[in-house]
Amino acid sequence: MYKVGITGGIGSGKTTICKVFEVLGIPVFYADTVAKEIMVTDQLLIAGIKSAFGEESYTAEGKLNNKHLAAIVFSHETELARLNALVHPAVFRAFDDWEKQIDERVPYTMKEAALLFESGSYKMCDTSVLVTAPLSLKLARVMQRDQVSAEQVKARMDKQFTDEQKAKLSGHFMVNDEEHSIIEQVLALHKQFLKKAADASSLA
Repeated sequence: MYKVGITGGIGSGKTTICKVFEVLGIPVFYADTVAKEIMVTDQLLIAGIKSAFGEESYTAEGKLNNKHLAAIVFSHETELARLNALVHPAVFRAFDDWEKQIDERVPYTMKEAALLFESGSYKMCDTSVLVTAPLSLKLARVMQRDQVSAEQVKARMDKQFTDEQKAKLSGHFMVNDEEHSIIEQVLALHKQFLKKAADASSLA
């Protein structure tokens, strides 16, 4: 099945765009949401996190101790990379399991991930879409959504590739600046993906 990865910096609005693709009948795998879920359900991942960051990484009830982990990983880049090295493979496994449950009549699927390129998961997709937006708009969106300061948002942005870095690895682009029509851009890409999926299917 043809696979499309979609990503964008924090506040770019990629999730909103994915919802439009879902309206068109395209299944979307939300990697970031799944990552949070499997950190408390995937026993192999849980064991790895406890081994790397201590038993106190989880509460007695089995919930993730976010405060403990955040104190470790967000102040040390090497520790964050260590956590990602545990989480990303687990998300890859979850994606494979999810794909197996998709109806074969579906023309293509999408994988939405903030760290699509940073994690290397774009290599599991046939093509990728980069969603961009002006910095001021991204900041405003996240500040309103998460009730955080501009400095806090920028700190998160610094942990991701820049749009320029992502652009070098992307096959398609969307602009979510509240001026260009999202619907028109989605429909145009949808048409392209349907053709590519059909071409790939005919060669299989």
